[in-house]
Amino acid sequence: MYNPKYFKMSEFECKCGCGENRMNEDFIRTLDLAREKADIPFVINSGYRCNSHNEDVGSNSLNHVKGVAVDIRCINSYKRFKIIKSLLSAGFTRIGVHKDFIHVDNNYTNEPEVIWLY
Repeated sequence: MYNPKYFKMSEFECKCGCGENRMNEDFIRTLDLAREKADIPFVINSGYRCNSHNEDVGSNSLNHVKGVAVDIRCINSYKRFKIIKSLLSAGFTRIGVHKDFIHVDNNYTNEPEVIWLY
């Protein structure tokens, strides 16, 4: 099991209270690299989600359920730039930008490279 340098695995547990955490090791390894490049803390709002919690939050995506997505808290433009730049530099190709967080996923299929707004 990969032991991240910048995160505790408990940060990625499902927020519904079930305690499930099936994050993909390659995803965490790449996220750790992005965090190193950004040189600022990444606060994880949402990591792994069990099916029930994913439905409760109204998501139609399975990337959190597959353990290949996180939402990183971000509330100012300076940090937003540093986080997005580091995610792209680490190799992430799917990023969603909200005023309060940045979603990043790698679902390891042939999904297009994309940045979207919420």
